[in-house]
Amino acid sequence: MTGKPTGMEAMKQAAALRALALVEDGMLLGLGTGSTARWLLEGLGAKLRDGTLKNVTGVATSRQTEERAAALGIGLAELPAGGLDLAIDGMDEVTADLQVIKGLGGALTREKIVAAAAKRFVLIGDESKRVGHLGERAPLPVEVVNFGTKRLVRLLADLGAEPRLRLADGAPFVTDNGNLVYDLHFSTPFDATRTAELLADMPGVVEHGLFLGMAERAFIASRTGVDEVVA
Repeated sequence: MTGKPTGMEAMKQAAALRALALVEDGMLLGLGTGSTARWLLEGLGAKLRDGTLKNVTGVATSRQTEERAAALGIGLAELPAGGLDLAIDGMDEVTADLQVIKGLGGALTREKIVAAAAKRFVLIGDESKRVGHLGERAPLPVEVVNFGTKRLVRLLADLGAEPRLRLADGAPFVTDNGNLVYDLHFSTPFDATRTAELLADMPGVVEHGLFLGMAERAFIASRTGVDEVVA
């Protein structure tokens, strides 16, 4: 990325830089995926190059993030058994109490693995991500294995949603894990906790995009500044 960002991109950068201030020398850091997390990578790479930060190693949540981190000179590692010091990632929807939908970029499973492995999980995003209830604007992504999907779609519909197979260039979207994604569209508010429980028990579901009770704080940027919301 070159030049000074404007508009929405400037807000994304502002949120990312606030979270970047939490990163310390020697940390093992979970690196998120998406347009806001990309600004985190840019800022981290710059700080490592100028020596402001030293010996920070990243664990990427997607191949896209791996490639960008490598290009910026950010060292990468596999997720260790002992977990991570900190993970920073974007969100697609966030409520006032930091309940979150993630996964519109298709990396929800790796994102959740990394977030759950971190001692601290921090969200970054712009004000357009704020919602009164989950599902207000974004669908709920669900990663599934490519077997028995006709039956699984029926079970997903029984949750009160319309399941739509995610496509890319007219073909089924395939995750980095080799799976499919169904986006659940709810026409009315749903019980996120109960939905998460039902999805977790549903054979064929690999992971869902409900990140409930996981984040300790969020940095949410607007045109007037960055709000820090603590769980």
